Amino acid sequence: MRQIDVFNGDADGLCALHQLRLALPFAAELVTGVKRDIRLLDRVKAGAGEQVSVFDISLDSNRDGLMRLLEAGASVEYFDHHHAEEIPQHPNLVTHIDTSAGVCSSMLVDRCLAGQYRPWAIVAAFGDNLSASARAMAEAAGLAGPQTGKLERLGEYLNYNSYGDTVADLYFHPADLYGEIQPYADPLVFIAESEIFSRLEAGFHDDMGMADSLQPLLEDASYAAYVLPDAPWARRVSGIFANRLANSSPARAHAVFTVNRHGEYTISVRAPLSSPQGADTLCLKFETGGGRAAAAGINRLPATEMDRFLASFKAHFGK
Repeated sequence: MRQIDVFNGDADGLCALHQLRLALPFAAELVTGVKRDIRLLDRVKAGAGEQVSVFDISLDSNRDGLMRLLEAGASVEYFDHHHAEEIPQHPNLVTHIDTSAGVCSSMLVDRCLAGQYRPWAIVAAFGDNLSASARAMAEAAGLAGPQTGKLERLGEYLNYNSYGDTVADLYFHPADLYGEIQPYADPLVFIAESEIFSRLEAGFHDDMGMADSLQPLLEDASYAAYVLPDAPWARRVSGIFANRLANSSPARAHAVFTVNRHGEYTISVRAPLSSPQGADTLCLKFETGGGRAAAAGINRLPATEMDRFLASFKAHFGK
């Protein structure tokens, strides 16, 4: 049987796929890309007798591709936590979708596997900035503080590697990165043995050092917005920088603008951690927006729309 694995190139997509394939090994074709490359099912061709497994990309954004595959006779299993709208009912479709604020796609795989590879779900939750969920799982698993800290850094670095306008901005192509983690059932062993961890760590600290010098475009007690320059380091760090801002000011919403190759803006939005709701509602008001309640984004915002976005952002999160 031909197997195709389709996954977001971020920490959550990687770890979701990795857990399932540790439990159910298959020699699969891989379809992935940078974090913002979410309409991945448009690139998949499959038919009767073929299986497609999907991890961490919005069903609503991939509805046309999904229906095309189902109508062609392919079987699809779908794990995701993003905005979905109506979920199709089809005998060839199995869905594991939960859009709750404290859940990521790897946690949904973890549920299906009864915690068999939970440390990788913890890595993913940290990567998705779901620190409370990650720490609760780590505590329940009996992990010591230093071990949890290593999993947190790995999640952050894997997520950091996924941000870019194209894969040329990344340190590692997500498919290659999956190949590096594939032999490891234990992420702590991966951290100890692989050079990937130290290479991502060094790049992360270099990029964050430049981001930390930026001043906000606007800010008050309820929100802040930042504009990053047109540079590969800025595109790599955009999501992690937004997460850092959210963690440092949990009562405030944040928006981070990055210039993309189209001369438009890519935007990462984080709802206040104290009330992780509304990021998706805001971003869905714009043509290429999407995401989840706590963290969402817009893939391509024309410069002429910047003022409209900022006005909506302030109205949405202002007090």
